[in-house]
Amino acid sequence: MGWRGAKDVFHMERGVGEAVFEGLLGGRHLLLFLLFVGPFNCFASYSRATELFYSLNEGLPAGVLIGSLARDLRLPTAGGQRPAAPQPPLSFTLASRGLGGQYVHLDNRSGELHTSALEIDREALCMESGGSTVPGEGDTVSLSSSSSSPDSCLLLLDVLVLPQEYFRLVKVKIAIRDVNDNAPRFPVPHIHLSVPENAPVNTRLAIEHPALDPDVGTNGVQTYRLRDNYGVFTLDVEENESGERTPYLIVMGALDRETREEYVTVIIAEDGGTPPLVGSATLTIGISDINDNCPQFSDTQLNITLYGNSSLGTHVATVHAVDLDLGSNAQITYSYSQKVPQPSRDLFHLDESTGVITLSSKVDGNTPRLHRLIILGNGPGCIPAVITVLVTIIKVMMRPPEVVPRFIANEMEGVVYLKELEPINTPIAFFTIKDPDEKYKVNCYLDGDGPFRLSPYKPYNNEYLLETTKPLDYETQQLYEISVVAWNSEGFNVNKVIKIQVLDDNDNSPIFSQQLIELSIEENNVPNAFLTKLHATDADSGERGEVSYFLGPDAPSYFSLDKTTGVLTVATQLDREEKEKYRYTVKAVDSGFPPRESIATVTITVLDKNDNSPRFINKDFSFFVPENFPGFGEIGVISVTDADAGQNGWVALSVLNGSDIFVIDTGKGVLRAKVSLDREQQSSYVLWIEAVDGGDPALSSTAKITILLLDINDNPPLVLFPQSNMSYLLVLPSTLPGSPITEVYAVDKDTGMNAVIAYSIIGRRGPRPESFRIDPKTGNITLEESLMQNDYGLYRLLVKVSDHGYPEPLHSTVMVNLFVNDTVSNESYIESLLRKEPDINIEEKQPQISVEPTHKKMESASCMPTLVALSIISLGSITLVTGMGIYICLRKGKKHHRADENLEVQIPLNGRINLHMLEKKPVEISNI
Repeated sequence: MGWRGAKDVFHMERGVGEAVFEGLLGGRHLLLFLLFVGPFNCFASYSRATELFYSLNEGLPAGVLIGSLARDLRLPTAGGQRPAAPQPPLSFTLASRGLGGQYVHLDNRSGELHTSALEIDREALCMESGGSTVPGEGDTVSLSSSSSSPDSCLLLLDVLVLPQEYFRLVKVKIAIRDVNDNAPRFPVPHIHLSVPENAPVNTRLAIEHPALDPDVGTNGVQTYRLRDNYGVFTLDVEENESGERTPYLIVMGALDRETREEYVTVIIAEDGGTPPLVGSATLTIGISDINDNCPQFSDTQLNITLYGNSSLGTHVATVHAVDLDLGSNAQITYSYSQKVPQPSRDLFHLDESTGVITLSSKVDGNTPRLHRLIILGNGPGCIPAVITVLVTIIKVMMRPPEVVPRFIANEMEGVVYLKELEPINTPIAFFTIKDPDEKYKVNCYLDGDGPFRLSPYKPYNNEYLLETTKPLDYETQQLYEISVVAWNSEGFNVNKVIKIQVLDDNDNSPIFSQQLIELSIEENNVPNAFLTKLHATDADSGERGEVSYFLGPDAPSYFSLDKTTGVLTVATQLDREEKEKYRYTVKAVDSGFPPRESIATVTITVLDKNDNSPRFINKDFSFFVPENFPGFGEIGVISVTDADAGQNGWVALSVLNGSDIFVIDTGKGVLRAKVSLDREQQSSYVLWIEAVDGGDPALSSTAKITILLLDINDNPPLVLFPQSNMSYLLVLPSTLPGSPITEVYAVDKDTGMNAVIAYSIIGRRGPRPESFRIDPKTGNITLEESLMQNDYGLYRLLVKVSDHGYPEPLHSTVMVNLFVNDTVSNESYIESLLRKEPDINIEEKQPQISVEPTHKKMESASCMPTLVALSIISLGSITLVTGMGIYICLRKGKKHHRADENLEVQIPLNGRINLHMLEKKPVEISNI
C-alpha cells in the first residue's frame, strides 16, 4: 500500500495516538528504517492498527519469535490497563491455512508469531513468482509491494482477533530478508568463446553464459575474474538497467592463431556477501583463423634430368607449397605461368592439386633438350608463390631391350593373383625378351626375393617362363614384388616390375592362447557371473579368420559362452559343497569352408566361502560313564563336520557350561572330565558344546551333551542307628516272645542292587544269646523265647549290614548291646562291661531275604521279574561272595575289640525307644 493511503490502514486511539500517526506520515523514511532494522527486529504499527509489518532473515530455525500481535496491537493482555469487569480471553486465529500458514506458528492465546519447523527459503518462496503474488487461500507470498524495495519478499497473513469486543481482521506482512546462502553458479560447466586472430586490442566480447545467483542485492554476483589471463585477456562487467551484470572478455594483446590456436582458463564469479561465495566454469577461448598467410615453396628452383627414351607417364618431379592457414584459407592449386611455352605444356603434365609433373608426350628428335617450367602456387586472396623446374632431356641413340609379358595366372593391372598352397612349379607368365633394333644380344634375369624362378623355355631362344619353386603361404607373406631385368651387350637395361598377390585359403585352424584354461570363482556367485574371455586367433584373413566360440558337449547347461565375444559366464550360483571342480571343453570355429576348429579345456575351481556352519552328527549326545571314572579319561567322542574347506572348515570345540569340570579335545573331539566323578554327588550332567569354524566371520552351532553316571558299589552301608557300639538298651524280663526290642537302621548311597541292604547277626554273647533274632530285611530285632531268671545279664549282638553290590558286596558292622534286667542299678558296672572287648565267635550266615532296597517299598508284582532275573544272575556268585565275606570277617575280627574301646558314644536307655523320633546322624563305625 502507498503512503498516501496510510490513514486507511491505521485506526488510531484518540489523543496522543493521532499526533504520533501524523508524525509518521511526515517521517516516512524513519518508518522504513524501523521496519527493516535488526536480525529479527519486528516493528509493528501503533494501537488499533489493522496492518502489521515484520521482517526476518530467511533460513531461521523453528521457534524464533517474529512478533507479538497482542503487544503490538496494544490489547489488554499485552500489558495495558485491565478492564474493570472480567473479560473473556483473547483468541488469535489465522483466517486460512494457506501458504503463509506453513511457515509460521501463531499462538492462539498470546498472539505470538514464531517460525515453524518448515524453514523459509527466500529463493524458493519468491524468486519463481517473478514479482507477482503467489495465490493462496487468504494468505499469500509477494515479491514486492509499493511499500518495499523491488527485491523484497513478503509473506502475507490474515489474522482474526476474538472475542467480539476486540474483533478485527489484522493484515500481517512479514518481509523475508535475503542472506548469502547461495554461491554463484554458471549454467554450463564449459564456456566456449571464439575470437578472430586479427581482433584489435580492446575488442570486447560478451560471455553468453553469465553466472546466476538466486540471492539479491549485494549477495548476488558482483565481480568476475580470470584465473590465468595469459597476458592478453581481461574481464569487464557491465550492468544494465534491470541490474543484470554481464561479463565481457577484453583483448589486451595481439593474437596469432598460427602461434597459439586456443587458450583455456577458469572464469570465476564472486558475490558480495560476507564472506563472499564464488563459482567457476572452464572458459575456452578459441582463436579463429583468417587468411593472413600465403603459399610458400621451400625452394625456388628444381633441376631435373630426363632420358629421351623415357616412356609415357614417367614421373618427372613434384612441387609442394605450404600455407600455414586452416581449411579453405590453406587450399593450394598449382598452374603453369603464362611464360611457359605451349610445347612444354604439351610435353609435361602438371597436376593442379598435387603438383606432380609427368611425361605426357613421347620424346623424339625434334623435342627441345631444355625446358624451363615456371609453376605458380595459388592461394585464395594471395599473390602466387613461384618455383622454377629446369628439365634437361638427355638424347639416347639406341633403344633399350623390350620385355613383353604374357600372363598365365590371373592378372589385373600389373598384379598377379596366386592362391596359397599352389603346387610347386605353378606357371605364372611367359616373357618374350627382344632387341627392338635387332642388333644386340639380350639377356635377362629375375631380381627380387621369393619362391620364384625365371628360366629359358626351350626350344625358343627368347622365351622365358616364370614359375613357383615352392608352395606359397599367405600367413608368411602376402605380397611379392619381383622384376624381370633385360639388358643388352651395350649395357642398356630395362626392368619389368611384377607384383604377385598371394590369395588366402582356409588352411589354418583357430588357435587358443591357452590350451588349458584354469579358472577359479568363489561359490555363491551372482547369477550370470563373468568367468573369463576366451581368445583364439586364426592366421587366415577375412571370413576365414573370423572365430566363433562354442561350448563342448560335456559342458554343464548352466555355463554359457558368447559366440562372438568369447565371454564365458555361469548362469547360476555354484556351491563348492555340491561340486568343487568343473572340467569341460570349448571350441573355436572359423568361418571358412569347410570350417576348421580347435579345442581347449576349461577347468573351474569353485573357491570356498564360509557358508556352512559346523554340523554335529547328532543334535543330542548321551554318554554312560561309570562313576569314579579316572580324571582325564575319555568319556566319549563328539563328532562334528563342516562342509567348507580349508580354514573355513576347521572346527574348534569348546564347553559352554561346566568348563571347570569338563574339557574337550578340539582336534579329536574327545570329551574328558578333569576330576573323577561321583554319582552320589551328582548323577548326571548336561553340557552344551559349541563348534566354531575358522571362517571370517566365523559360524557356529551347539549340541547338547548328557552324561549319565552309572553307579558302582563304592559305598558300604552306613549305619545310622545305633549310633555307637557303646550304647545299650534295657530289656525287661517280662518281655513277651515275638516282641520287637530295637532295630538296626542303615542306608546306602548307591543305587539299585548296590543299595539293597540285608541285616544278619554274625556274632553273639550273653547268657542265652540265641534268644534274639534280627529281620534280614528290616533290621528289626525281636525276642524269640521267654526270658528266665538265669537269663539276666548283658547280651552283645554283632550285626552285619551288607549290600548286594556287584562284583563285590560291601558291608558294615555294629554292636547291639542289650541288658536284661528289671532296672539299671549300676550304670558304671554296665559301662565297664561294654568297655571290655567281647569274646564273640563270628557265625555269619547269608541272610535269606528278597532283594529290595530298605528305603523304598516296592510292589511285589512289579518287582517279581526283576528279582527273578537278579536271582538267576547272582546265583553263580553267591558262593564266591559268601566265602570272601567269611575270610574278611575272620581277618578283621581281631581289630574289633580295640575299635570298641575307643567309642564313647552312648544312648541312654529309658525303657522302649521310639526309633523314628531319633535324629539319625551318620557315625563312623568300624567294619569287620
